Amino acid sequence: MNRTILDLWVGFFVAIGIAAFFFLALKVGNLSSSHMSETYVLQAKFDNIGGLKVRGPVKSAGVVVGRIADIRFDPQTYEAIVTMNIDGRYRFPKDTFAAIFTAGLLGEQYIGFDVGGDEKMLQPGDTIGKTQSAVVLEKLISQFLFSKASDGQEKQ
Repeated sequence: MNRTILDLWVGFFVAIGIAAFFFLALKVGNLSSSHMSETYVLQAKFDNIGGLKVRGPVKSAGVVVGRIADIRFDPQTYEAIVTMNIDGRYRFPKDTFAAIFTAGLLGEQYIGFDVGGDEKMLQPGDTIGKTQSAVVLEKLISQFLFSKASDGQEKQ
């Protein structure tokens, strides 16, 4: 095998490696092309969003049904307002419950919809009334330690 053919093969495998790295970077960053055609906007208010990020997934029954479009702070209610673009193929009842969950080893956070049974559907621009904020591990640990400390003082 002469030097030119060997260089060609090495270049070919380096190009494949760069393409694979680029593909992986797009997948990790949630920047890959979306299969959503037409979307509509829903909003939800949370006391604490934890590490939720723009372009994060919105899931229902484990299926990605939308993406987070915007996160902002409301200075009147001191809540985070999350704006979501939901795929137009999916409609959700008015009593849908939105909660923030953590998935995977990297701790990616997403919004999960728990569908209710109302016959009326959410309309574009509506705000989801029932929400559950992110679970903050540090807060849980401090509450646990505080409760254990207070139990120890009562026994004395």
